[in-house]
Amino acid sequence: MERSEKKRRYDEALITVVLILAAVGLVVLYSTSSYNGSIKFHDRFYYLKKQGFATFIGLLGMVIVSRVDYHRWAALAVPGYLAAVALSVAVMLFGDEYNGSKRWLSLGPVSFQPSEFAKAAVILFLAWLVSRHAGKLKKFRMLLVMLLPALPLVALVGASNLSTAIIIFGIAVVLLFVASPNYSQFIWMGSAGAAFMAVFLAMESYRLERIAIWRSPEDYEKGYQTLQGLYAIGSGGIFGRGLGNSVQKLGFLPEAQNDMIFSIICEELGLAGAGIIVLLFFLLIWRFFVIAEKAPDLMGALIASGAMAHMMIQVILNIAVVTNSIPNTGITLPFISYGGTSVLFLLLEIGLVLSVSRLIE
Repeated sequence: MERSEKKRRYDEALITVVLILAAVGLVVLYSTSSYNGSIKFHDRFYYLKKQGFATFIGLLGMVIVSRVDYHRWAALAVPGYLAAVALSVAVMLFGDEYNGSKRWLSLGPVSFQPSEFAKAAVILFLAWLVSRHAGKLKKFRMLLVMLLPALPLVALVGASNLSTAIIIFGIAVVLLFVASPNYSQFIWMGSAGAAFMAVFLAMESYRLERIAIWRSPEDYEKGYQTLQGLYAIGSGGIFGRGLGNSVQKLGFLPEAQNDMIFSIICEELGLAGAGIIVLLFFLLIWRFFVIAEKAPDLMGALIASGAMAHMMIQVILNIAVVTNSIPNTGITLPFISYGGTSVLFLLLEIGLVLSVSRLIE
């Protein structure tokens, strides 16, 4: 009884962190996007209303998914994976182009990013697949075979969205690492991955240009966004200018509500406010780790590990880009950046993790 009560408190803690992050995300998004909304759409609440609706639907989905035994979702692993591949192909053929990239599909009035669905699909599919063949992962050849299904998605998504392709590949590697009894194999895999990345970057000149911009943003016109983001971070100081008082969001930092939103957080809330948000992400990731460690079986552990990898990689990459620690990849900050599809599928993933947690004894 005591253990059950403790588990219930942990679940409540996870849900509380998720709700706080979602609420903070909506507040920060409104503060960051109200100017752009009023200029572009004559509605300062434009971005907030769309994000709020997606968050509401996502929370409902999280509750529903959390109450279903996660083993039942295994039946959707293969169809979900095939749907992710099909949608990724559809984006290349019929996708809507925005800022030079095809990442969206429109179904009537609804527009969404299939790459966000692909992240959740690869977690469920590989958790199901790897758990069925876990005993064979001692062999490096079998490890590569398990990795193969992720590669078509990585290639299709990477054609227009390199950052999301990196996340999908990272999720796949983390799941295999968790299930593998021989960690030395990943040295070879890491070497092969580094070689592949070098060739991939060299295939397109604009990818090499991003590295040059990262090294010297002041020398390139495309480095403008990076510089404005750094100005925002530097002007915030310890406690910031105050919520709603950002200067950079007033047309200086393009699309501030998207992948550069962390710089506005630093400007308005300072290092202290940004640190609190990072702490919330840390608590969420730590809870995923605990659930993965105590999961009743390997499939449950892999589902929680996949969600943990998704959150961890995306948060680290976004903050690294905003602070110019790595080249710009155009990746969003979970729950905070504008993106209804991202919020929706993140919350569904958390519902899966809660489903795993409910079966822990």
